[in-house]
Amino acid sequence: MDRVLVDHMSTWQYVYDNLGISNADAFDLYNQGLLVEWDWLKMDLALVKEAHPSITDEKMRNLCIGTPLMKGIKQCLDWITDSGHEVAIISGGMQETARDIACMYPTNTPWRRRWGGINRHRGCDSKFHVFTNGWLCKTDGTIDDFGRYQVQMNGKGAIVKMLQRRLGIPKERTISIGDSAGDIGMFQESELSICFNPWDEKPVAVAKMTIRSRDLLDVLEAIKQQIME
Repeated sequence: MDRVLVDHMSTWQYVYDNLGISNADAFDLYNQGLLVEWDWLKMDLALVKEAHPSITDEKMRNLCIGTPLMKGIKQCLDWITDSGHEVAIISGGMQETARDIACMYPTNTPWRRRWGGINRHRGCDSKFHVFTNGWLCKTDGTIDDFGRYQVQMNGKGAIVKMLQRRLGIPKERTISIGDSAGDIGMFQESELSICFNPWDEKPVAVAKMTIRSRDLLDVLEAIKQQIME
């Protein structure tokens, strides 16, 4: 999602920018191998709570409002969904932005709890399958110390494989789009892997195609070409 559907470094960073804080210390520790992802998530939430001790679930959701979306996102996703294809968001980004994107594509059925479903709805379900990280809230609406941890940085490929089994979609009909080394697992489980707007060169070496623009219409053309072959 981040740097692919969202035109920003990350959905987490967007919230930090709104709060005027930085998670550079935790980011550096993680890159040095001194911090596991679960503890990184807790450190980031502690940072947010330190900056805003009384922060609530609703306030966190409001901080996500205005997250910039990538150019061409609507045309790209419209075509994919109108053509009857399944769409999954698999991201370490924040659940609220993923939910907002997923809610752009509602079903005609009432919302229900399901694997890969959205956790907050507008009366109906979404056509999308959503797996993200983020925060959890306590019964009084305040933010918990422990976060929502659905997506492991190097575990996205496992989620793709589970989706393939559940939806009956083979690797030969799977397309994945990502920007970083954390997406390599998805690339390995896909017939067409697109490294879009790359964060670095690691995923470029693995992806079957690299698109260095910031326009999802370029991704859509690659998808159409793959499907028509």
